[in-house]
Amino acid sequence: MIHDDIGNRLNILSLWLNNLDTQGDELIKNNIYNQMSSLIDAARSISHSLYPVNLESVGLVLYVEELITNLAHKINISLQVMPGYEKKDLFVEVQLYRIIQEFTTNVIRHSTATDLWIYLKDYPENMAVVISDNGQGFNYEEVKKGMGIKNIESRIKSMNATHKWKKTFLHTGSRLIIKIPKYHEFPNQNSPD
Repeated sequence: MIHDDIGNRLNILSLWLNNLDTQGDELIKNNIYNQMSSLIDAARSISHSLYPVNLESVGLVLYVEELITNLAHKINISLQVMPGYEKKDLFVEVQLYRIIQEFTTNVIRHSTATDLWIYLKDYPENMAVVISDNGQGFNYEEVKKGMGIKNIESRIKSMNATHKWKKTFLHTGSRLIIKIPKYHEFPNQNSPD
């Protein structure tokens, strides 16, 4: 994908810049580095906002399994889908995929986690999604204004869902619990991406 290529090239340039051993102006170096970081984030945002091709025909579970395969060299991800899970409305599946993708990206970029778990279960009144990792965790108050958290919470809100951020056992890792109502109209459903 062209946006991924842009992001990869900017990452490489950023690494080269970081390894420069110059006598030059440190302020200029910092400005260039900050601009490149912004460009990397922008490219990532564009890539994440694109409609996931074939999700409608393939479904959320297979799409997440493909994501797991693509990230296997970076982190161990397991997906547990409880018996009785049913395919969801396309709008919900796109939002859930993007949430899982954003959570996973944040864990890989900002955490020391080696493992990440995704759990999907249908209940009579709602669907539960739990995503957790074994990294160092984070302080919600310090990161809540970041784009990653904002994107996740905006997508949760668009599904009229509820959520909780929790620290996992022994204060390591993080856990996101989402409950999505089963029978509900989605007011913000103008576009699935």
